[in-house]
Amino acid sequence: MILDDLDARPGSATSLLRTVVGLYARDLGGWVAAADLVALLGAAGVAPGAARSAVSRAKGRGLLDGEESGGRAGYRLAPGAAAMLERGDRRIFAYRQQAADDPWCLVSFSIPEARRDARHQLRRHLAGIGCGTVADGLWICPGHLADEVEDILEGLGLRDVATVFVAGTPRVAGSLADAVARWWDLPRLAAMHRDFLAAHADPDGVGSGVGSGDAFARWVRAVDDWRPLPYLDPGLPPDVLPAAWPGTAGVARFAALQGALAAPAAAYVREVVARA
Repeated sequence: MILDDLDARPGSATSLLRTVVGLYARDLGGWVAAADLVALLGAAGVAPGAARSAVSRAKGRGLLDGEESGGRAGYRLAPGAAAMLERGDRRIFAYRQQAADDPWCLVSFSIPEARRDARHQLRRHLAGIGCGTVADGLWICPGHLADEVEDILEGLGLRDVATVFVAGTPRVAGSLADAVARWWDLPRLAAMHRDFLAAHADPDGVGSGVGSGDAFARWVRAVDDWRPLPYLDPGLPPDVLPAAWPGTAGVARFAALQGALAAPAAAYVREVVARA
């Protein structure tokens, strides 16, 4: 079984819950009181009823388990959730761009028709970590994602039907940039970066002028909107991307938002939890 980090639309109550849990639950010892969680989601713009429904869905999907502590109802990270959140940290907060001479990873698979559901799951998960499609049974990504590819194959029980290659630059007819444009949906990725930039204004100076509650709301929304991007955009080499690639500005904008908002947002969480 693979616990998904991206199974809800950004901005939805479910997605915002996952973002809040991912950002703060581990720093709180892996457990958060139900009332505190609802209060934090409320600060991010989620109504109490929607928050409770989102928590119920998160329990059903293996993110949270109900657990009482000190006489208070609450939720603890479910087994396996911490590993998923750590993978997410690497993607979200340590975005890595492939250099021109870095290796590539190719995964070749042949899955019998009797296991077509598994084949669909494999394609979905490979696309979900930013792999491009060379052919139906041949996918490609930057070499630094090879371990994630291996984890997917193991998690789906498909290691016996796939071969993973870590290799040099592919030799293609024409330019590699043209091939990359066929293997990935670059216009879609560019549009996602532009949407993020449009939704989150330049944060210069906001750190000193925004209260901790406002900083929390802005930071949670920024992370929630950004979270899908470093999965779907695998960090392709700059020389194979279109000119004026908006991903460069997107990465810089997210880093600036983190610098301005993350610390006061964390302070707000501590304030909420301390009220109990």
